[in-house]
Formats: sequence, C-alpha cells, structure tokens
Amino acid sequence: MCGRASTTVSATDFSDCPPLPDGVDPARWRCEVHTAAPRLTMGKVTVTFAPITMTHAEGPLPDGGDGQVWGAMHSRPTAVPGGLTGTPAGDRPAALGLAIQPEYGGRFDAYTGRFSLRLRLLSPLLRHGCAVGASAPVDFQLKRSGPSTWLSQDPPVITFSAYDDTFTAPAAEDCGPLTGLLNHRFGLPAATGNLMTYDAMYTFKTYDQLPAKEGRRIR
Repeated sequence: MCGRASTTVSATDFSDCPPLPDGVDPARWRCEVHTAAPRLTMGKVTVTFAPITMTHAEGPLPDGGDGQVWGAMHSRPTAVPGGLTGTPAGDRPAALGLAIQPEYGGRFDAYTGRFSLRLRLLSPLLRHGCAVGASAPVDFQLKRSGPSTWLSQDPPVITFSAYDDTFTAPAAEDCGPLTGLLNHRFGLPAATGNLMTYDAMYTFKTYDQLPAKEGRRIR
C-alpha cells in the first residue's frame, strides 16, 4: 500500500468531505481521506480485506474542544478461502462461495481510535442482511503499533499501523437456515483470540483548500 502512495494521493477524491459545523474556522479544520487493507482474525477465520477508504473531518470547536464529523466509507467484498464449507475446494462451486464486506457501524473516533463495523456476509445461499454485528456492530479500539511516518509533505502523505486484540466477535445473524453452519464455520461467537491489524495511509486538505461545494457547513 505504501509503495502506491503517490498514485493513491494523486487520485484522492475529497468529494466525501462532510459539511463543517457552524462557527468553526475552515483553515483550522482538515478533511482526511485514508486507505487501509485491514487483516482480520475473527474466531477461526483470517482474511485480509480489499482496501477500504474512510473520510472524516476534524478540527477545533468554538469552545476549544476537539471536533470531528464523519464523512463516508467505501469497501468491496473480500472472498473467504474455502467458502461456506471451509474446505480446500469449498469455494469452487459458485453457490458455495463466501465473501465478507465491512460496512460502517455508526461510530468513528479519530482521537481515541474507536470505531465500529458491521461485517456483511455474502453468498448465494445466505439471506440478504446476513452479517456479523447485524444487531449490534463490532466495536474496535485501535492502539498504535508505533509512530506515524510522513512519506511526503506536499501533498501530505502519512502512514501508521494499529491493532486491536481485545474485541469480541458476536455470532452471525439474519443468515437464514445456514446460520448455525456459518457460525460453526467461523467459530462464532468468539470472546477471545480475535485480532485486527490496521496498516493505513492518509492524506488531508484543510477546508479553505477545498472547492466550495466540498466545504459547505452543517445547517
């Protein structure tokens, strides 16, 4: 990912930058766009997600506090080796294929490293809406593995690594008749032994550098 930094940054899309709160200084607020391909061990399954992109804004509030506003998340499905059965040939018939797609779970805090995801499970044999975290998203509390590294000053390109080995993975829900088989396949629910490693790269612009339509204020 880091080796593609210049290409990624040159093509960065800031159109997901959220509107700013009233009363803040656009020159002191920045919109951050970061890309990561997290590696997730959940129960008995380990996958490396296709790259995800998340956008948010952060800066000082009029009262001096730290402010942030969520923008958007984009992701793609990632195939699970072994498909529904977990066997070497289990994903060869298309009907037995299985993929995971992470979705924003409603919480993102850039200052504390806390965020939540729903993990959508996709297969021709699974009911639409099948997910880990369907009723209550999976909460992650990322901890930095080390200091951030600046790859470039102009444009700004920063990398960092983080992880969470304390989260609880709930059972899959809303999957239809195969719910039990799926939870056995994944080893869910799993209170321990889970791990997310998160190697990310991000860039940013302050709101006074963004086109007017991308820097509009919250009403």
